Amino acid sequence: MEAEETDDSGRPAIREEYVAQLADERKRIERLGRIRQLVFGSLDGLLVPLGVISGVAGGTGDTKAVIVAGLAEAFAGALSMGAGEFISGRAEAQVQQKEIEKELTRMERVPGFELWELENMMRLDGMSVEDARAISSILARYPRPYANVMVGRELGLQLDPETVRVPEALTIGLSYVVGSIFPLIAYFFLPIPSAIPASLALTFVALAIVGWIKGKLASLSLLRSIGEIVLVGTASAGGGYLLGNAVPRLLGY
Repeated sequence: MEAEETDDSGRPAIREEYVAQLADERKRIERLGRIRQLVFGSLDGLLVPLGVISGVAGGTGDTKAVIVAGLAEAFAGALSMGAGEFISGRAEAQVQQKEIEKELTRMERVPGFELWELENMMRLDGMSVEDARAISSILARYPRPYANVMVGRELGLQLDPETVRVPEALTIGLSYVVGSIFPLIAYFFLPIPSAIPASLALTFVALAIVGWIKGKLASLSLLRSIGEIVLVGTASAGGGYLLGNAVPRLLGY
């Protein structure tokens, strides 16, 4: 029988395969977590350009003006959304980092109180007093695991928040650009009277695709996920259209 590998302290060594598997699993969950940026960017990329180009199409009847306005809005919107996601995500991570630093400082300055807090959190989960005290005492002997547990349980955060979130910014920006193609593409091939309803139809198809993707990634009912996205998107587009018509009348135009 093959002897089990041990580390310098004589404990069983952690196999490299497990470390790699754990890293892959975390990356997979991180990619799935970008569904928020994907859905947010896609919906904005579909609905905002739809409102812009429909307004330009109805107001000017000029196909070139519609295409120029649509392309300008698509790229400007994508850059704005991507930059906004990057800056807001960085600001959020910096605030989290500061809170984590405060928690780690408290663990150093008032270790007894922090240990008492951990015991009580475990007791709230149904653990007995003796077990909560024993596990807390064991964790306190290992600074990194102890800090991970305290930051995760008390603050609901990860110990090392990512402060540069480029993939999230790219996801939302690219989703916006891809979404904006659907309401605009009809104007490249059809005259204005035919392009307007075609643009609306393609937008609803794209909304259904976004709903399908969301359902697949989140393992939800596909029909329910598609219906939810289409309903919210339709309500948003309809509300924008009604407001766009109502505001000029209220202002006397």
